Amino acid sequence: MTATAASASASAPASKPVVLRSLAHQTDLVHLKSGRLVLAVLRLATGFIFLWAFLDKTFGLGYSTPAERAWINGGTPSQGFLLGDGVAGPLKPFFTSIASPASDWLFMAGMLGIGLAVMLGIGLRISAVAGTLILAAMYLAEWPPGADTGSTNPVVNYHVIYALSLIVLAVLAAGDTIGFGALWKKGSLVRRMPWLA
Repeated sequence: MTATAASASASAPASKPVVLRSLAHQTDLVHLKSGRLVLAVLRLATGFIFLWAFLDKTFGLGYSTPAERAWINGGTPSQGFLLGDGVAGPLKPFFTSIASPASDWLFMAGMLGIGLAVMLGIGLRISAVAGTLILAAMYLAEWPPGADTGSTNPVVNYHVIYALSLIVLAVLAAGDTIGFGALWKKGSLVRRMPWLA
């Protein structure tokens, strides 16, 4: 390398790496508008999965919950699952032991909170953590996957895919596009406690 080439490369500005700040903006992380839009659609669809679970189990809309087993008609959303045939394997005694009215309230609060937050694009970090914990518990309740659980894959089922989706949405600040994430992150509470972003 010549002295001229060496001095030219030394004076050239280096490209600036993307640094994950406490409250990163999606445009810093995802540079293509089409990528941000795809993530927004994924966020809305993922949020609706949780919100729909809440609505169907609350009102018995006839998809996975018939009207007579609706929460408003005395149904037991988490107990129905935890005490049912879907829970199998060596962890069944643990999961049947936690079935209670408290587990119904916690499960339904989780479905509503995660569903609304993800659809609105706010609180994606806490939603990713809470959602992943709920989905991991549901995965373990059906573990090991097999003929009794309705799973079509012995390792990766829809619980894993939904949890990964929540994590990707939080890491890439997907609430900023077609959502209230950017506005949410400007709030003083969120700036003081970035885990609420």
